[in-house]
Amino acid sequence: MNRNSTTDEEILAMIRRKETFDEGFKRLMERYGRGLYWHIRHIVAGHDDAEDAFQETSIKIYEKIDSLNGDAGQMKGWIYKVATNEALQQLRKRTTLFQSIDSLSEQLVETMRADACADAEKAELLFEEATLRLPTQQRIVFNMRYRDELTYEQMSEATGKSISNLKTTYHYAYEKIKNYIKEHAE
Repeated sequence: MNRNSTTDEEILAMIRRKETFDEGFKRLMERYGRGLYWHIRHIVAGHDDAEDAFQETSIKIYEKIDSLNGDAGQMKGWIYKVATNEALQQLRKRTTLFQSIDSLSEQLVETMRADACADAEKAELLFEEATLRLPTQQRIVFNMRYRDELTYEQMSEATGKSISNLKTTYHYAYEKIKNYIKEHAE
């Protein structure tokens, strides 16, 4: 079986068999690990926090994937749900008792700027800044659809929100980003 052509169905079947669990998990992470890291990174902004949340995500997936009751079509949504929850947990660590994670946008922008490559495109940085200034839930929905290319069905699985709610949230996020870029472009 060629590693690169292993389907989600085959990966899930491997995970469900004790003798092939580790190989199935390895293939799952080969397929989705990079995308999960960047999904988390776009929520928490910094590399170090993303690494921490990614490690926790990997551990949780390893420990809990056998409890996935759905089929392979639900697997991607489920692993993104785990990643999203770990990223949000990482953000909560930065807040005080009565502080909302939405209040961290300025801090996230500063983290993104500090981690940005010196030769990063100005337009790219403006787009990142606009995205980080979105309310947390809008940022998550926008990233899942725009960057991670999840279907609305997979997003619904990951967030527990209705497809119509996700479409509306994505539209609002898109409009806010577009307006922010228009206002701040030189």
